[in-house]
Amino acid sequence: MHAAVRRWELHLEGCHSLKEKRSVVKPLTSALRRELNVSVAETGHQDLWQRAEIACAAVGSDRRIVEETLRAADALIERNGGLRILDTMTEAL
Repeated sequence: MHAAVRRWELHLEGCHSLKEKRSVVKPLTSALRRELNVSVAETGHQDLWQRAEIACAAVGSDRRIVEETLRAADALIERNGGLRILDTMTEAL
C-alpha cells in the first residue's frame, strides 16, 4: 500500500470576504472528492479571505497510481478559475 498527501497554498484573487472564499474553496474540494475519490480538506488560512491551504490524501496499491491521482488533482486545481497556486508540498507516507 502507498499513500501520499499533497498540500497547495492558494491565492484567491477575487475574494473580499470569507463567504466569497467559501464559494471558491467548497466547490473545489467537492470536485476533488467526486472526480478523484480522494480525501480532501481546507487545512490552513481559514480566517484569511484571499489565502487557502488545501490538502489531499491519496492511497493506492501502486506508487504510480498515487502519483497519477495527485497529478490529476494538480490539473483540476490549475483549471479552476479565480485562484493561483503559490506553493505545492508532497509528503509520501
